[in-house]
Amino acid sequence: MSNFLRRLPLSRLLLLCVTIVAVGIGATALATALGTGPTPPPKPLAQAVHDALAGAQAQPIAGVSARIQLTDRLLEGVSLASQGGAGGGGGGGGAASSPLLTGASGRLWISSDGKLRVELQAEEGDTEILYDGHTLTLYDAASNSLYRYTPPQDSGEGGAGSGSTTDRHEVPTVAQIQEAIVHIMGHANLSGATPTDVAGQPAYAVRISPSHNGGLIGGAELAWDANHGVPLRLAVYSTQSATPVLELAATEISYGAVPSSVFEFTPPANAKVTEVEPPSQPGGAGGGSGKGAEGAAGDSKHVAHEQGLAAVQAAVPFTLDAPATLAGMARGEVRGVQMNGHAAALVTYGEGLGGIAVLESAAKASGASGTGQSSEEAGGFLGELPKVALPGASASELPTPLGTLLSFKRASVEYLLAGSVTPTTLQDAAKGL
Repeated sequence: MSNFLRRLPLSRLLLLCVTIVAVGIGATALATALGTGPTPPPKPLAQAVHDALAGAQAQPIAGVSARIQLTDRLLEGVSLASQGGAGGGGGGGGAASSPLLTGASGRLWISSDGKLRVELQAEEGDTEILYDGHTLTLYDAASNSLYRYTPPQDSGEGGAGSGSTTDRHEVPTVAQIQEAIVHIMGHANLSGATPTDVAGQPAYAVRISPSHNGGLIGGAELAWDANHGVPLRLAVYSTQSATPVLELAATEISYGAVPSSVFEFTPPANAKVTEVEPPSQPGGAGGGSGKGAEGAAGDSKHVAHEQGLAAVQAAVPFTLDAPATLAGMARGEVRGVQMNGHAAALVTYGEGLGGIAVLESAAKASGASGTGQSSEEAGGFLGELPKVALPGASASELPTPLGTLLSFKRASVEYLLAGSVTPTTLQDAAKGL
């Protein structure tokens, strides 16, 4: 061999060296792609779920600390620059630079009593999401905006609810889990438990996908720690791409107590604070902003309970547009709903995830003339987004890999169409109204 190498011309010797290095790099990359972490033994799905839950109950987790990666391609290619000025200053900030919409790396902590903190890092400022057991807080540094939402308390045993959930529920048996799996498979395709590794932990992954008429939704994957039952990766796929549209995955994870100081967060004193109100309940207790509550109840008190074309038409203050078919889909449910405290209508077409929903409400009165649309109004619910021309209207359109939203105003009625369908299909539906 040494004589052979000695006799090789320099050019061929260099080529041989490069080839050997390339093969070595390829082998290393292949080993990495196949996963170098520990993988659990193959198991039926019901058994894998049961064992993970039983392991978590036998050895309660004191806390979770993880590095995470959020991938978000939902609005890829959609210009959000016009949405950016919320925090002042115009120019491409705000929504366009939010790591929730663009994806980011970050960190996550969960305490044993249910507190949560997620930190997503971005050049224009981090986004913080915190939950203290009562209130969910989101702070966006790019716009210096803070949003707070306190879910309504259960009227049952109100307290803080810390730590008692694990004591209340026993781990279901393998037979009970299998029964649930069979029920799910009556409506969707469900894979078995695939042994894998995520964030260096032995894990099982399962994929669920629509069995029929799923629209643009290709499916979702969930991977969980085989020993602790902790979710390690969640991904949502579109039928239009093999790569996930949305994915949240742990890249490193450790289990152990999390210092309470991690969950302490003080926003800047000049942050713009928005209190997000829970939807008002039919019985009245829950919440709107208090503004015009009694007046709003006058025209929306009964509409949420109305069903059927004639009943909903009688309840709304505009002519309901609900043809028998739309974009080749038959009309399904016609239901009364509330929109900004006023009576509105929701009409569905088609079946399954590939159907279309049409929300109709009376347009807000403004100083502009009743017929035409000012540049601010033409977008309807969606505001400044790419425009498409419709008969008698200019519509705002939000196309995503998982579905489309379309909004327009015509003859004092605002329309919002949504569906896990292509923009072309939704435009065809809008032309039928």
